[in-house]
Amino acid sequence: MNRIYSRGRLATLAAVIALLAVIYGIFLYKLQIIEGDAYYEASMNNIVSTETVSGARGSIMDRYGRVLVTNRSCSNLVIDETELFYTDGVDANASILQMCALISEHGDTWNDELPVTMTTPFEYTDMTDAQAELLHAWMDTNGLDYDADAVELMAAMRSRYGVDASCTAEEARIIVGVRYAVNVRYLINTSDYIFAEDVSMELIAAMLEKGMTGFNVQTSYVREYNTYYAAHLLGYIRQMDAEQLETYTALGYSADAKVGQEGAEYAFESYLHGSDGVLRTVSTADGVVTDTSYLTEPEPGNHVYLTIDIGLQEVAENSLNSYITSVNAEREENNLNVELYGGTEDDIEQLIKGGAVVAVDVATGEPLAIASWPTYDISSLLENYTDILEAENEPLFNRALNGTYAPGSTFKPVTAIAACASGIITPNTTIECTGIYDKYEYAGYAPACWIYTSTGNTHGVLNLTQAITHSCNIYFYTISDYMGIDIMSEYAAMFGLGESTGIELTESLGHMSTPEYKYELYGDSGEDAEWHIGDTLQSGIGQMYTEFTPLQMAEYCAALANNGTRHSASILKSVRSYDYSESLYEREAEVMSTVETEQEYYDAVHLGMREVVTDKATNPTVYNAFYGADYTVAAKTGTAQMGESETNNAVFMCYAPYEDPEIAVAVVVERGSAGASAAVIARDVLDYYFNFKDSAVALEGENELLK
Repeated sequence: MNRIYSRGRLATLAAVIALLAVIYGIFLYKLQIIEGDAYYEASMNNIVSTETVSGARGSIMDRYGRVLVTNRSCSNLVIDETELFYTDGVDANASILQMCALISEHGDTWNDELPVTMTTPFEYTDMTDAQAELLHAWMDTNGLDYDADAVELMAAMRSRYGVDASCTAEEARIIVGVRYAVNVRYLINTSDYIFAEDVSMELIAAMLEKGMTGFNVQTSYVREYNTYYAAHLLGYIRQMDAEQLETYTALGYSADAKVGQEGAEYAFESYLHGSDGVLRTVSTADGVVTDTSYLTEPEPGNHVYLTIDIGLQEVAENSLNSYITSVNAEREENNLNVELYGGTEDDIEQLIKGGAVVAVDVATGEPLAIASWPTYDISSLLENYTDILEAENEPLFNRALNGTYAPGSTFKPVTAIAACASGIITPNTTIECTGIYDKYEYAGYAPACWIYTSTGNTHGVLNLTQAITHSCNIYFYTISDYMGIDIMSEYAAMFGLGESTGIELTESLGHMSTPEYKYELYGDSGEDAEWHIGDTLQSGIGQMYTEFTPLQMAEYCAALANNGTRHSASILKSVRSYDYSESLYEREAEVMSTVETEQEYYDAVHLGMREVVTDKATNPTVYNAFYGADYTVAAKTGTAQMGESETNNAVFMCYAPYEDPEIAVAVVVERGSAGASAAVIARDVLDYYFNFKDSAVALEGENELLK
């Protein structure tokens, strides 16, 4: 029997193992016994820290993938509390003054959260509920009554933070502002204090060159706006207030996260917000980083595509601004001439205070442009918030979604469809315009047609189409009287007037004139709360208490063009993952309501609206506005009476092309006078749409290939 191993080989293997054991033993002895103290000391001097790394927020695009809002990498300064407040030889207050002075020299700013003026005499500034909560927490901890004035507060803070008596009042205010912001974080659960945000590299270099201590530099992101337009739609982000902190931290947000405020930033926060990561850093005592690793990887947010066409949005805003600026300049000149050369109070023309334009896709209800005037620069909103808030004509107010206006005669198609559908009239029913509706003259109520009031003439005998074209009040008083307010308000609701549009942004619902709404206005106040026949008649021509938003009117116009099908006005077109590899959401058209009736009724209304544009003798202003257009238009004007001595609001709506509608537009101009005058704004919007829609489709295709 042959052996498969030999004694010599076993001896060699044993010798090798013994030699390796001796070598390892020597190294272990050296590491643990001879050099153990040195390595122990080095390990004790290593500093291990963790920091939150923000996941980049997703971008906001228009319907064709053009970037509206994205991110830019920035550098923030944060206070190193250990180094600034607990290191021997460091004068924290002097260091704060030095850092703030250098920040100012470089044109940057530091974040001051103390709601007290920066100069004497010290007074409280207007503060939010969150600021008041923080201040009260500090007062509770430091034994100061809530009714203490700002001077008493400053005295208490100088004492609390050991501000030297040699410091001026203004220097003391700088010091206590920073120390308060750091200190109050320990008193109430709120976001971390960012000493200075988005600072220049020149500032950082200067601080390092001067050997300043007590701060660290962190990399973060700031929102960058690639457009001046759509400010009311995009919204902005900022750090959470106390109420938001409770809500979002329960969803896993870090305490220093910035979240959407208003607009798309708020509405689509769940899509846009990324997940923060945690970075572990090991460094030596002298600051040399020896190792970095992610404990948790940050994950960017997703990209949101809106239904808005930013090109169309730009045209709508510019046209609205140009029109209002021009008209106001003419009125100011007129008023100056009246003042210089004499005239009556009736000769004074009120200036336009605001306006809105909304364009929507007829087939889907998608908003293509939502413009409000006046507007503001969203990129500098937070820096200039007080000035913008106090600016003339409320630029922060989104008139397109939250302004409510009497529709005037643009409501008459609702009255017409309701009367036909309920069997009150047919399209061939004729009514004579007598100038004055005298059925209730015996009771002291006899409203007149607008043509009789302005010229003393009448419209003669009209059918439904002609009544729409001529906007005859007598025709619509008559059918409203027979129909009653209940049927009228039912159809208004089906057309979406006074109802939610389905948009994700904050909107007003407006209201239809009804006995119930009038009672809500006046309560149990006897005669004032009663519903009268005059209320019904005026409601039939879009007056009385009826008020709707420009967005509702645009969607209503689209529903008319669509023969009664009303779609949701959602502005979320799609959502894609941060690397564009996955589609997370794709919009599908959603029908909100339908107004089903005979096609001939819609045809009669459509023809009447078409002739508003083509009948030069009847509507010369509208005819001239669309003269030469290479597309066909159907429209309705509205002049909403605002009361005695008040200039009327101008309301205009239209859709195009007449034969196969694609786009509907609604325009409202406060104190715009006649609705027909606003047609030139709609013309600008439609010109852009029809001239550039083919190139826009091509752009969409190119973006699809890129993604």
